[in-house]
Amino acid sequence: MSNFTEKLLASSLKKQMQTKKLEKITINDIVLDCQMNRRTFYYHFHDIYDLVEWIFRTEITEALNIEKEPQTWQNGFLAIFKYLRENRRLVVNAYNSEVRDYLENHLYNEICVLIIEVVNEFSGNLQVTEEERMFIIKFFKLAFISIVIDWIKNNMKEEPEKIIAHFDKIISSDIYRTLVER
Repeated sequence: MSNFTEKLLASSLKKQMQTKKLEKITINDIVLDCQMNRRTFYYHFHDIYDLVEWIFRTEITEALNIEKEPQTWQNGFLAIFKYLRENRRLVVNAYNSEVRDYLENHLYNEICVLIIEVVNEFSGNLQVTEEERMFIIKFFKLAFISIVIDWIKNNMKEEPEKIIAHFDKIISSDIYRTLVER
C-alpha cells in the first residue's frame, strides 16, 4: 500500500511539472490532486524535493532493470537515455531547479555501475591495481555524465543511439588500450 501511495504522489508531481515549474508546485497542489491529506504526504516524504529524489532513485533504477534483458552496457545507457527522454519535462524542470543535484547524483550512480561493468569486462585477466581501475572508472564516469548533462541542457535533440555509438567507439578502444598500456 505504501508504494502505491508514493507512486500516486510521484505521478501527481510529474503531471504538474508538465505545466508548472517545480518551485511553483506546492504540497497542497499534490495532495489535492491525489485526494489525500497533507499528513499522508508527510508520512512518506519530508518535502517536495524528497519526492523528486525518490522519483529519480526508483524510476531510473527501474528503467535499468527493465532494459537489462541482454545485459550490455549499451542497453544500460540506452535505458537511461530513454527514461530521460520519456520524462523530458520532469528532467528539464528538475535540471533547471534546486534539485539538479538529485538528478545528477542518480545519474552518476547508475552510470558508475555501468562503467564498472565495462572496466571489469575489459580488464578480465589483466593485472590492474585497484587504484588504476578506480581512476579509469572515475575518468569515464565523469566524461559520460558530462555528455548526458550536456544532452539534457541542449533539449535532448541528438538521438541516444548515435551518442551510444560514439560511446562504444571510445570505450572499445580507450579502456582496453588504457588497461594494457599502463
